Parts: sequence; structure tokens; C-alpha cells
Amino acid sequence: MTVRHTRHPLIWLGLPLALACAEPEPPVQAPAEPTISAAPGDSAGILAAARDVMAEARYATLISLGPDGHPQARIVEPFAPEEDFTIWMATNSRSRKVTEIARDSRVTLLYFDRDGASYVTLVGNAEAVNDPELKARYWKTEWAAFYPDEYRGEDYLLIKVVARRLEVSAERLGIMNDPVTWRPAIVQLR
Repeated sequence: MTVRHTRHPLIWLGLPLALACAEPEPPVQAPAEPTISAAPGDSAGILAAARDVMAEARYATLISLGPDGHPQARIVEPFAPEEDFTIWMATNSRSRKVTEIARDSRVTLLYFDRDGASYVTLVGNAEAVNDPELKARYWKTEWAAFYPDEYRGEDYLLIKVVARRLEVSAERLGIMNDPVTWRPAIVQLR
């Protein structure tokens, strides 16, 4: 087995959560008081915490099902969630995720905020969207180097994820896992 070392900033984001947590951490200041707190069953508090964690994480891991049925994971840079937690992201129209989603729309999105030791998982269905108005709306100018015709090109495609279930673990925000089962806070969105 050959191991390559790289300095690309996105590579470490794809590592399993266990490895990210196992690295020795430099000394840190005491965590700030939580700004969000939710009691069990407090959907509004859980959803507010989820938005906070997603914003802090910036990137997410999109997991779709490959042709052999095995999960395929990759780092994506989604836009902020809509009010109902619909998530939009962009991709190259020739990427394997487009083919996988066309074959089986079930996906999972995982946001991990390493500094806050918090995560959000969204489980739902995805679809490819090639609408010119939406492509213009969900565009970042820093992506121009990857898409010669920017959002107007056929290579630029959107993926829309409609989440059915949301899971959150964010102790710093007062969202605690079950102490016995470690089950995170869960909200059924649809």
C-alpha cells in the first residue's frame, strides 16, 4: 500500500470521524457558553443548532450509492440550507455522483465541525437540476476556474437534496446525545 502526503485543504475533511477525533489536539480555551440549547423534543432548538453546525463546518461529505451498492463518499461545498433544510450544491455534470443519483436518489450529507466536535447528518433524496435561473442563483465566482462558461455551461449542474431526517450532536450548543445509546437528537423533516 502506498501512502501519499498532500497539503490539499480538502483531503483531511474526508477522513473518518474517528481519525479526526483521534488526533492529538493542541490546548484550547474553555468552550464558550452554549448559545443554543434544546430540550428533548424541542425541534426549533435542534434545527437552530443544526444551522449553526452546518455554517461552521462549511464543507460536507455527500454519500451516494455506487453501481455495486456500496456507499461512495466525497467532499462537497453546499450552499446554506433553505428554511426547510433543502440543500443545494454544484458539481460537474460528468461526475460519478450525477450518475449514481440518477440510478438511486437516496443520499446522506454529513457536516462535521471539528473545532466544535459537532455534526449534522441529513438523510434524504437528491436530484440533478439543470435550470438556468437556479444555476445562476447558486453560483460562486471563485468556481470560474473549474467551469469555463461559468453557470451557463452544460458542465455546471446543481444537485438538490431534499432531507427527510436530520440528526444533530452538538454538546457545545446544548444538543446532547442519549447517554446510554449515544443516539443523536433527531428531527423528522418530512
